Parts: sequence; C-alpha cells; structure tokens
Amino acid sequence: MNENRPVLITGENSYCPGCSHGIFDRILVELLEEMGLHEKAICAIDIACGYLTTQYFHTDYIMGPHGRISEVGCGIKHARPENVVYARCGDGAAYAIGLAETMSVAIRNENICMFVVNNTIYGMTGGQMAPTTLPGQYSSSSIHGKDPKKFGNPVNVVDIMGKLPIAYLARGSVASVAEIAKLKTMIKKAITHQLNGDGFSFVEIMSPCPTNWNMTPLQSIQRMKDEVYPYFACGEFIDKEVAK
Repeated sequence: MNENRPVLITGENSYCPGCSHGIFDRILVELLEEMGLHEKAICAIDIACGYLTTQYFHTDYIMGPHGRISEVGCGIKHARPENVVYARCGDGAAYAIGLAETMSVAIRNENICMFVVNNTIYGMTGGQMAPTTLPGQYSSSSIHGKDPKKFGNPVNVVDIMGKLPIAYLARGSVASVAEIAKLKTMIKKAITHQLNGDGFSFVEIMSPCPTNWNMTPLQSIQRMKDEVYPYFACGEFIDKEVAK
C-alpha cells in the first residue's frame, strides 16, 4: 500500500500517457483532504476525458448532460448548500455546447467552483477542433491546420468573463513543478471563496494532450510554452476581496 496516496484515491487512472488530467486530480484531492472537505465535496462531472476520474477518485459525483454541468452544479448547491460543489469538464464542453450554461452561471454569480481542463482540442472523441484550437493547429477536422478566417480565433474565457462581478477567475498550468504549485494555490482560493459565500469561482487548467497533438509528452510540454501560452496567459484575473 502506498502510504502517500490520498484516501480518496483508490486505484490507478487510465488516462493516456502524458495526460495532465491526473495531475489536476492529485492537486484537487490533496486540497480536499488538507482542508478537511473530502467528505463534503460533490462533483458535477461531464462526459469525455475528465469522466475517467470517477474510476479511481472516490468523491461523490452527479453526471450531467454534456456541457451542462455548471447548471447541474448549481442545482446540487441549491439542494445541498452545506456541501462544497465543483463542476469539472473540458474546454469543448465549457465553451462550445455548454457556453450558454457556463456564462449563465457566471452572470448569476452562483456560489460554486468550475474547473475546466483546456487542452485546445476534443480529446476523447477523436481529436477534432475545439473552440480553443489555435490558428494553424492540426487536428482530425483541420488536417491542413485551423484557418481562423473560416473557424474563428480561440475562445479565451478571460476575455468573455473577465469583467463580470464574480468571486475568482484564474488560469493555471501543469507544465512544470512551479506552475503546478501555483495552480494548487489557485484551486484553494476558488474553494475558499465558495466556503466564504463569495460567489462563482472559475479556474482554467492549461493541459497538454500528447495523443491528439501527435507528440511525445516532453514535446507537448514544450509546445505549451512555445505556442499555447501566447494565446492563453496564466495568472489571476479576478480575486474578490474577502470582507473583513
């Protein structure tokens, strides 16, 4: 038995080699246990890659329709206000089929957390273009590279949510040990804002997808630094001041 394994982790994950969903899971499970919330957390989980977390990360889950898990999270929070509720999905779900729900929850400043893993592509369904796919990026539906004149520029959640009076908005990354430490701080802040009743907290997690990028894990990390960060800068963009 691994003595360093968090109590909520009960097995091995089945993500692709080099995928960073598992890193995010580890950060989240550590925080829930460190904050004494591991028996109070409920996840509104989407389908696609993130759903694999249910195989080995044993918190409570309610699965919602694709892209609608932010509203599912609101329903859970209204029914169980004493619980810590977070919605977890990918960039395709959050910004394509679920963009209306994502923004409606933010506009209403609902007191939940939303965590979106952004790998700039549809991961589980075959590596097609997502709303976040970069100009020139190859995918199974842009075999000559994405043409922004035909398909638009990448959706940047900071641009569309950055002026709303929500509690917290941040973007972190899993591309290095230092960035993982910063991301853990961001996620802790998001959860703390919910505990304080401050309203909606949104954290985007920039992640590589070696399988659908057709790269090795190391190559995908380098691509994050060279190509992804210029479009998706990391940092904290809204951090509501806690009332004293």
